[in-house]
Parts: sequence; C-alpha cells; structure tokens
Amino acid sequence: MIPPARLAVVTGAGRGIGEAIAAAATEAGYRVGVLDMDGEAAAAVAARLGGQALTADTSDEASIERALDRLDAVPDLLVNNAGIVRFGPLLELMADEWRKAVDVNLTGTFLMSRAVARRMIATKPGGSIVNITSMNGVAPGPNAGAYGATKAAIALLTQQMAIEWAPQGIRVNAVAPGLIDAGMSEPIYADPATRQARESKVPLGRLGTATDIAEAVLWLAGDGASYITGQNLLVDGGVTMSMIANLPRPASVDSVGHTD
Repeated sequence: MIPPARLAVVTGAGRGIGEAIAAAATEAGYRVGVLDMDGEAAAAVAARLGGQALTADTSDEASIERALDRLDAVPDLLVNNAGIVRFGPLLELMADEWRKAVDVNLTGTFLMSRAVARRMIATKPGGSIVNITSMNGVAPGPNAGAYGATKAAIALLTQQMAIEWAPQGIRVNAVAPGLIDAGMSEPIYADPATRQARESKVPLGRLGTATDIAEAVLWLAGDGASYITGQNLLVDGGVTMSMIANLPRPASVDSVGHTD
C-alpha cells in the first residue's frame, strides 16, 4: 500500500513568497493547502499546483477552523507566511493600523499554530511549524510601523511554542527573510536606483528571491533538520551582520599590528 502524501498548509500563499513556498512544498512531495484571504488568488495557485484552495482570515479563530475543517487530513506542516505591513513613521501611525498589523502578523501566527498543533497532538505523532519572521525583527528599520515589532514577537513566540510542544514531537522554527525581491518588497525594488543601492549593501552581492526563502523553509521542515527547534534562521545574504562592514574605515587601521 502506497502511503498518502504528507499535507502542508501555507498561509498567505496566493502570491509572492507564500506562493513560492507552496510550490516548493509540492515539489517536495506534499499535498498543499493554499490558504489566503484572497480566494481567487488561492484558487489560481492551487489549480496550478494541484493543491486545495482555502480561504480564511488568519486573525479570526472561526475562519481558521472552517478552513481547516475542509481538509481531509491533519497537516504535517504549517507555514505561517501571511502578513501585512503599514509603512509610516510611528509619530503618525494610527492605532487601528498598529492593531491590524499585530492582529494579522502576530495573533494570526498564534491562532493558526494553535489550531494546527491541537489537531497534530490529537491525531498524529509530531509535525512541523515554520513561521516567517523578518530581518526587521532583528534589525529595525525606520517607518515600518508595527511590522518589526510583530516579527520580533513572532521570533520569541516561535521559541515558546517550540519548548511547549516539543514533548508532543512538534518542531517549531522560523525563517527571517532579508532583502527579498518578492511579495510586499516588490514596490521597493521597482526603482532601479534603490535596487542597486540595496544590492550593494548585501555581502553576497544580490537581493534574495522567494525561492531562497522557500528552500530554507522546506529544509527546516524536513528530516535533515529533525533535531532543530526554536530557531530563527536569517536568510539575508549576510546583510544583518554587516553594519560595521558598511561603515567608513581608514586603510591604515588594517595594517596595525602587522610586520614585514
């Protein structure tokens, strides 16, 4: 008897990084639930990948439960990719815009994870959850509203879920994208000057792609990472750790202590 394919659910999978993750999961042999608030986008991606389209508001418990109830099995993998950003300086940020980012990014990650983890614990040994955080949760950027704060909170929530659910065999990790030319960042890189300036600050010399993030997610979800949990993996070409490298430095400093 051929065992059934594993099931993955990817939120925010109607476009961008989420779509790339859903495609990578399909290529890895998963059946994929393509979950998005935009039902038409979810349906288009699901049709292309041979997956199942799911429409849900991840900040709403009832909406999540209805979507998961449509599945014919409990997910083996959940990827919490759904997120929003509301750009603007904090001094001008409206409270409802702050709350919306917190609801979708942080609360949505919690609610989706809890709903899937409950099902995993009730029906199967183990499972994997991968949350999408951001380099902005490690190194904040100006005028990003609540985005960075929510992503930093998701990183800590990842650790908390990892230690609470490890006894049930559920691994919980996160991937923190850096400067990625996809999804919500596409408008930034539409400007050639901005693109070139940002690329020049990446130690590896290029912007990241949605595929870079998808491959990191699938690695963390796979057997090769079976002893890894509670980690927030930066996939940023080295940019987060390169602050000092990008500061002015006199050439004479590098010769101090050296002798012929």
